[in-house]
Amino acid sequence: MTPRDASDANDNRWSDLDRPPLNGTALRRALVREGGLWGDVRVTPRTGSTNSDLVALATDEKADEGVVLVAEEQNAGRGRLDRQWTAPARSGLFFSVLLRPTGVPVERWGWVPLLTGVAVATALSKVAGVDTALKWPNDLLVTVGGEERKTGGILAERAGNDAVVVGIGINVTLREDELPVPGAGSLALAGATTTDRDTVLRAVLRSLEQWYEKWRAAGGDAAASGLQETYAAGCATLGRVVRAELPGGTSITGEAVAVDGDGRLVLATEEGVQQPVGAGDIVHLRPA
Repeated sequence: MTPRDASDANDNRWSDLDRPPLNGTALRRALVREGGLWGDVRVTPRTGSTNSDLVALATDEKADEGVVLVAEEQNAGRGRLDRQWTAPARSGLFFSVLLRPTGVPVERWGWVPLLTGVAVATALSKVAGVDTALKWPNDLLVTVGGEERKTGGILAERAGNDAVVVGIGINVTLREDELPVPGAGSLALAGATTTDRDTVLRAVLRSLEQWYEKWRAAGGDAAASGLQETYAAGCATLGRVVRAELPGGTSITGEAVAVDGDGRLVLATEEGVQQPVGAGDIVHLRPA
């Protein structure tokens, strides 16, 4: 599939004046530069899943590192555990990026979604004035009315032997009556100082470029690059009693005490065992 640029579309681009379309030309002008990470920014009015589209392009070797694919609307967006991610057109940022972390051992690639979380949270705090926390491994949390709400998520997928596609979804202007599930939120509901999606997307991609280049320069060493410490400092899961629902239907309950060098969440159980969790669904049982 070859996505069309939203700037070429004529299908009710201005149907919601509170949610103007992204300006693909301006985004490319601001983000694509000689020697930089981002080589192309493609905006399409709608697609099934930006991750699926970009994985297909990368697998067929039709996309280089640094391609960014943004959709104004997704009708088959996916989150972790194949959960669906749906939202009204232009109410958020739904995009995927292609990374080829050459020089980084494959066993360290598990840090890519955590790195992305740090980059996004940092950018949202700076550009939108929204205090953004991270729920391990890849949820973005904001506070709405004193309650923690999920406003975004990250999904990383391998593409071929040498690439990772990272999908990012952020609810920007989603209103209370549009929330898909209890516990969802948006930047607007959290009191963001700006909900201009062009501005937010530029900030997120610049932050991601900075963190990715720092991590890659350190050979993927999360401690040496400062990533491990920064992630832990912004992780709302640490210090809480949580239940880790693991693949296969089992679960572990304990206090989240650390994120180890491999990016795994370490739980201290009642039996006195420190159990690392590399994959699973985390349920916060008690505030920190």
